[in-house]
Amino acid sequence: MAGRFSRLSQIGALTTRVSSSYLGQRISAVFQGEEESKAALEKLHAQNAERIVARLGTMKGAAMKVGQALAQVADGLDLPGDARDMLAKLHDKAEPVPFAAIRRRIEHELQGELTTLFRSLDEAPLGTASLGQAHAAVLPDGTDVVVKVLHEGIEDSVNSDLGALKTMMIAGKVLRRPREEIDAIFLEIEDRLREELDYTQEAANIKEIRSFFLNDPDVLTPRVFDGWSTAKVLTMSRVPGRPLSVFAATSSEAVRSRAGVTLGRAFMTMQYVHRTLHADPHPGNYLFSPDGKVGILDFGCVRRFDPRWMVTYGATGFHAVRGEREPCLEAAQKIGALTQRDPVSDQALWELCDLISAPFRGGPFLMGGPEDEVQDKVTRLMPRVLAAPHLRAPRELVFLHRGLGGTHQILKQLKARGDWGEMFFRFLEVCRRDAARLPPLPASA
Repeated sequence: MAGRFSRLSQIGALTTRVSSSYLGQRISAVFQGEEESKAALEKLHAQNAERIVARLGTMKGAAMKVGQALAQVADGLDLPGDARDMLAKLHDKAEPVPFAAIRRRIEHELQGELTTLFRSLDEAPLGTASLGQAHAAVLPDGTDVVVKVLHEGIEDSVNSDLGALKTMMIAGKVLRRPREEIDAIFLEIEDRLREELDYTQEAANIKEIRSFFLNDPDVLTPRVFDGWSTAKVLTMSRVPGRPLSVFAATSSEAVRSRAGVTLGRAFMTMQYVHRTLHADPHPGNYLFSPDGKVGILDFGCVRRFDPRWMVTYGATGFHAVRGEREPCLEAAQKIGALTQRDPVSDQALWELCDLISAPFRGGPFLMGGPEDEVQDKVTRLMPRVLAAPHLRAPRELVFLHRGLGGTHQILKQLKARGDWGEMFFRFLEVCRRDAARLPPLPASA
């Protein structure tokens, strides 16, 4: 309880400071000219954004996860430049929890002595993140496993952190988007975060996604050991492989491309075939075998989609790749990305879709190669996209585009060459067939 009040006091003190700074500026504006007042307000926005993001970097827990999620979608939030840069530096690491506390947590959850539950369990953690800590262990039968342990009391901070951070970020003008869009983004983050705090849900995610790839020898996923798992302790088999940086630096172009195509195929299998997406695609959640196999880790953040919605979303890309402007924009309007048609919004969105579609045109494309200018061009275009009056980010896009953008970054680091367009069209067609078999929606839906 004391920790919770301490967190609230930290956020509350900063909220008061932010609010007071705007009150002071309103008073100062009385004595300033219009241009001077406008410049001072913009400078204050940037200063407050820096203060808020800096606080996120020290709080860990739910606050850190919110900051990371916002960092993934920063280009769509009209963040001040300094705040965007600071969010990008947030990392999901924390000070290790003492082993005595980990031992108590495991023994309480699994109802047994550590020495009988495991043949061995390393006291030094494999890693400590904002929500939990992982240890290497060996089961009594000799199986090598990883044991994830949820931090004590982390669940208690979710409501207070989310509500206070949302209020503070709106007051501090960090999220300069319409209120309904901010509400949708925070609801989406809250839903995913609550799932990450339930290891029973993560175990179910692992089993489900593992079933997608049982007949695909190139995609490796862990196995859950139910007898050693609860809502707060999760025991999984160890997935072999090298970190992305090591694999990319030591593998041939052919092997890197094989891994990249496998990763792209796995992403589209989850997105279009099963509509159940591993939505936390940072490099630490993937391992790569010397022959190009891809191991996927950490299934706390998984986003599920309605197949009809996914077909319509896919149609925006389908028509963009084919250069078909009007049907692309019509599909975007159906998913809520374009709330009303007007020339400025239409043109900005079309240019964005056209840019993103570049790797999917004209056969094999080298991600991260000299022709891969997608990220730079999108960054330059985003001010116009954000200024367009009728463009919005539906909540479904928050983690879908987090997954898509993160996968693109990994493919760039791999410098993987593949026929991404052929892959996209093939998997979208599966989704179309599945959706066509569904009964029609009621007229009121």
